[in-house]
Amino acid sequence: MAKESVSSYSKVSQLIDTGLRVYMRRVFSYMSSGLGMTALVAYFTSQSEGFMRLLFSSPVIYWTVLLAPLAVSLYLIGKISSIQASTARTLFFVYSALIGLSLSSIFLVYSPESIAITFFVTASMFLSMVIYGYTTEKDLTSYGSFFFMGLIGLIIASVVNLFMQSGVTSLVISAIGVIIFTGLTAYDAQTIKSYYLESDSTEMSEKKAVFGALNLYLDFINLFLYLLRFLGNSRR
Repeated sequence: MAKESVSSYSKVSQLIDTGLRVYMRRVFSYMSSGLGMTALVAYFTSQSEGFMRLLFSSPVIYWTVLLAPLAVSLYLIGKISSIQASTARTLFFVYSALIGLSLSSIFLVYSPESIAITFFVTASMFLSMVIYGYTTEKDLTSYGSFFFMGLIGLIIASVVNLFMQSGVTSLVISAIGVIIFTGLTAYDAQTIKSYYLESDSTEMSEKKAVFGALNLYLDFINLFLYLLRFLGNSRR
């Protein structure tokens, strides 16, 4: 009887592990697809002189492109529990494309080589922290709270520096941003893993995967942008 119980427990554990791996693969598949869409939209948009001229000559269009991703992300986060998984996926990819539009200017500011180098450095750091967050037995909740408080301070400091226009302060903010989003990557990886429940329906599991992909996507993009300030070589 005891042997049967152990055998049943082992089978259940294997099913959970298999389900968790499938779930995490979907998370990273969506995140990677989102990053790919962002990169393609940013690059091809930057190659259109007409669009770039329109973007920077019209304040209305510029701010619409800049704020539209925020509106989509807030809607997605707020409605993730009530909308269908297919809608959540669509909104995530719309968000990724909009971020691509808003980031198109980096190809005009930085050299393609330095953008590529920064991307691979970001990918290496990101992957290392994801693996750590996924595999560690240590509870990262307290660290996550610390990094979130740091993120709020970072946002406030960035807004203040818009008026100060201090180069030194900008570098300090960028360094802190790299530290914060490196830590948040590990925390989010662990949190996303904890979202998985074997009892979830396919629909709910899919929505959790999209939500997890959005969190990791934001970590990657922000880490990339802060690193770009250090590693990016100006075209000038």
